[in-house]
Amino acid sequence: MSTTSQTSASRIPSASDRASDHVAAIIAGRRSRHRRHAVATIVLGALLLVLFAIALMIGNTFYPLDEVVRVMLGQTVPGASFTVGELRLPRAVLAILAGFAFGIAGVSFQTLLRNPLASPDIIGISNGAGAAAVFGIIVLSVNGPVVSLMALGGAIVTAGVIYLLSMKNGFAGTRLILIGIGVAAMLQSLISYMLSRAANWDIQTAMQWLTGSLNNASWERVMPLAIAAVIIVPLLLLQGRALGVMQLGDDSASGLGVRVNTTRLLFILGAVALLAFATAATGPIAFVAFMAGPIAARITGPGANLLVPSAFIGAVLVLGGDLIGQFAFGERYPVGVITGVLGAPYLIYLLIRTNRSGGSL
Repeated sequence: MSTTSQTSASRIPSASDRASDHVAAIIAGRRSRHRRHAVATIVLGALLLVLFAIALMIGNTFYPLDEVVRVMLGQTVPGASFTVGELRLPRAVLAILAGFAFGIAGVSFQTLLRNPLASPDIIGISNGAGAAAVFGIIVLSVNGPVVSLMALGGAIVTAGVIYLLSMKNGFAGTRLILIGIGVAAMLQSLISYMLSRAANWDIQTAMQWLTGSLNNASWERVMPLAIAAVIIVPLLLLQGRALGVMQLGDDSASGLGVRVNTTRLLFILGAVALLAFATAATGPIAFVAFMAGPIAARITGPGANLLVPSAFIGAVLVLGGDLIGQFAFGERYPVGVITGVLGAPYLIYLLIRTNRSGGSL
């Protein structure tokens, strides 16, 4: 009897064994999430590299990959040096940089406000850039770099107004979203009014800009966005962990050592700047900032840092959408038309899912 009791007791796990098993399960789950995140990021990077190569190879004239590589290495290749180096390469680079900027800006707002609808193109910042650009084109009769500068200023001013209006009695993400949606509606009405009073040639120019397009891509448009990305993106990536912790709420994040107000201000300023420079270069490409974060969350799984995957997805959406718009149909369409067609049903789906689940990415 004594032997049986001892055997039964030896089969019962002790408290330390249970704690050890729990810790092992946590470590295994963390490794699994990290592995999934790494694999998803690598796959997205490879997909973007493939799209980049295709964008440089195909067009009215097809150039094989070896000639494209020679052009990128600085060698002179008859025909390809101009077509690839001066036409296709700046367009593809601009698509990637704009996609990076839209993706990071979108997921930053969505994570800070813990709502997938809190995208810059939903809460009015893109509308601010658009209203300023249309005002410049129609009222002031300016074009080119001046329109881009006005769009940049319009996005920054609109973001500042929305943020200040939402700060009454402390910061509230829901209040910011509602104010942003209201400001977006007002700005859209202003854009419609200006278009209704404009001459036909100004309407065509304004609509081309509002649609979002890479047709006027050049190294002059690429450089300001590239400089902004080189400065801002590393700063945001270094604070990526703090952004993830802020999903737990301000009190929890503060208890875990995150400087909540500083982190929030850094990401809002960085996201607005990226969005403003990207919009100034390409126009407001619809729904890229809105779609990148939720798609990244679906691919990488819960608990992952979404900044890098969202940047890759944003670039894939812009570059892939531009390729589809150029070559998939009988005539060519701006990339904003393609992303708009993709984004509208996704918005409806996300509204339904958010209503059921409570609004997290």
